[in-house]
Amino acid sequence: MHSSEKWSLPHANPAFLTSQALHPNIMIQIWLWRMTLIRWDCNERKLFKIMKDTLNVIEYLRIAGSLSKIRISLSVTATTFTGYYVYSGSLSPLLPPLLGGIFLLAAGSSALNHIQERDTDAMMDRTKGRPLPSQLVSSRQVMVFAVAALIGGTAVLASNFIFAVPMLGLSNLIWYNGVYTPLKKVTAFAVIPGSVTGGIPPLIGWVAAGGGFADTDIMVIVLFFIIGQIPHFWLLLLKYGKEYENAGLPSITSLFSKIQINHISYAWIVAAVASSALLPARGLITGIPLMTAYILAAAFLIIVSVLHNLNSTENRQWITFTALNLFYLLMMLLLVLEKII
Repeated sequence: MHSSEKWSLPHANPAFLTSQALHPNIMIQIWLWRMTLIRWDCNERKLFKIMKDTLNVIEYLRIAGSLSKIRISLSVTATTFTGYYVYSGSLSPLLPPLLGGIFLLAAGSSALNHIQERDTDAMMDRTKGRPLPSQLVSSRQVMVFAVAALIGGTAVLASNFIFAVPMLGLSNLIWYNGVYTPLKKVTAFAVIPGSVTGGIPPLIGWVAAGGGFADTDIMVIVLFFIIGQIPHFWLLLLKYGKEYENAGLPSITSLFSKIQINHISYAWIVAAVASSALLPARGLITGIPLMTAYILAAAFLIIVSVLHNLNSTENRQWITFTALNLFYLLMMLLLVLEKII
């Protein structure tokens, strides 16, 4: 036999391709392979859909977080908790609706602010990536988000607390969106009246816990939080003031030199530290451990701000800004710990 005939391939015979010529076991294997491939294809499609849906959900959450200015809304919620706990000294079932309602109001207020400042946001590098300037959402969608959050927050507070609590929340909204935000287009000193919005949240918590509006202790806390808003904002302007000017917004960078702004910021930081001294004076921070932490924190903030004032660099500006924020965070922690220890 010729070698080519001896080693000819089976597919040379057409009969080999017919189902009658295939061994039953081979047919079963082919069928199983086909079923496996079909299952793989279906599973791959399902997996792809799940991944796509997950990415969509993550994107929606990212946009919602940006619209609600999540860090600001959380800080508002934290100061509300501080006011509540300083008065009550305990955790209660009313805390979740209080904090949830305040967070929703803060988120709704922030979303309205996105609409109010969408034109100027588009002109600044710091804000042009926000959802509205980057056209990730429409103004109508943001308005729906804001209204839903505001109605939800107001309803939660109204159904769980006295009338004063949701009214304080809404008054802060009116002051922030109706007074402070429009003033930013008129004067470089809008932050001074706008700083009131920093003092309302702890007052809301205090009143929600059963405290009075004019109690001396809460007035001291409110004053402390109001003063801290001013150097916080002006330290930001040292870095972003030119962007405000380019967007057509009044900025202290066009009125004062960098050295003068440093001096002004330093004066307000000293005022913040001085107002914080009223906290231990009122017995809101006592005991050797807490007083030691307070003194060290106040001294650190003063030293950092002095160094920044003497030789300002962008790095030192950011260190001072961070130190100020950490100081306020520590004061909230000390106020809460005073009720625990």
